[in-house]
Amino acid sequence: MFYVISYDIPDNQRRNQLAKVLKGFGTRVQYSVFEAHLTRSQFEQMKQAVDSVIDPDKDAVRYYALCRACVGRIEVPAVGDVTIVPETIVV
Repeated sequence: MFYVISYDIPDNQRRNQLAKVLKGFGTRVQYSVFEAHLTRSQFEQMKQAVDSVIDPDKDAVRYYALCRACVGRIEVPAVGDVTIVPETIVV
């Protein structure tokens, strides 16, 4: 599934920690927005990792799950590309 993750974190340290966590799961496409192709299990792991960093009383995080058809309709009229599904290599 394709996910868009956005956040608004007022604390610099938590914001940097969250960005580091999200970089392990997806691609940063804007300062506070990541895109990721994840399995359900990976998505659950990511949410647990995010929960370990954020302060739910002060921080805002949103997860948007997009269907395949919706991903195909994403428009990027300026700099950047939509994150593509990583190629799988079997060794």
